[in-house]
Amino acid sequence: MNWKNAIRDYKLFLKIERGLSKNTIDSYSRDLVKLTNYLDQNDIKLSPITIDKEIIQQFIYEIAKQVNPRSQARIISGLRSFFDYLVFEDYRQTNPTDLIEAPKIGRKLPDTLSEDEINALIQSIDLSHPQGERNRTILETMYSCGLRVTELITLKISDLFFDEGFIKVTGKGNKERFVPIHYNAMKFITTYINQIRNQLKPAKTFEDTLFLNRRGKGLSRQMIFTILKDLAVKIDLNKKISPHTLRHSFATHLLKNGADLRAIQQMLGHESITTTEVYVHLDNSYLKKVVETYHPRK
Repeated sequence: MNWKNAIRDYKLFLKIERGLSKNTIDSYSRDLVKLTNYLDQNDIKLSPITIDKEIIQQFIYEIAKQVNPRSQARIISGLRSFFDYLVFEDYRQTNPTDLIEAPKIGRKLPDTLSEDEINALIQSIDLSHPQGERNRTILETMYSCGLRVTELITLKISDLFFDEGFIKVTGKGNKERFVPIHYNAMKFITTYINQIRNQLKPAKTFEDTLFLNRRGKGLSRQMIFTILKDLAVKIDLNKKISPHTLRHSFATHLLKNGADLRAIQQMLGHESITTTEVYVHLDNSYLKKVVETYHPRK
């Protein structure tokens, strides 16, 4: 088995068996390509079956000079997943990364915006611009529902259940969930569909896609990043923001205003409550409020 075939089969496994998104699969693949490039550059003739712990440790040592500890930990995790797959498929007996320790990186708290900053971003959108109404609707929808950027750009008109007050979201691993949507976002989406989107001719296969570009096709992830960054510059927001910042802000603001952590977990589509608990660390007042409300000696 050579590296090219092994990586190809592994990508199919991630897609079919684990149901991972293209972006996640590409991330795993890039880490493996880094390893194969290292082997080529050092004229190391080892296959996925014969490579050992020592060579991988040498690779990690070299890559640590180029990336931060968080990226290094991610690469080790990606390699471990790949070799777990080879063991699972009986290509190898052991995983050479099992005894390789990832660097201690601690918990990284997500960046958030205040309610005033989010309002300033949305209010700075030029509604006289052809894409202004669409962009306002995009930001309102992301913040209202806490969507990942991929969930936003793949949202379909048939996913809107406004009579019930929900939208259907397809998240990681093609897992579907229903998320409540604020009436403001519903109002903006309705206006966008009736006054803006109906002026466009959707391209083939995009007839049901909610948010379209000027050519009638779906938006790219990069376009959403660009929209946000341009607005941040416009209001002199000295923070590094991304679409995920709106998602983090959605969760943090709900928690701050008394929302239950389990409810936030369901809305965000987190498999584990541990992932959602990071927001408690952003606002310790939540813990104080829980004790004051529910402790028997209040």
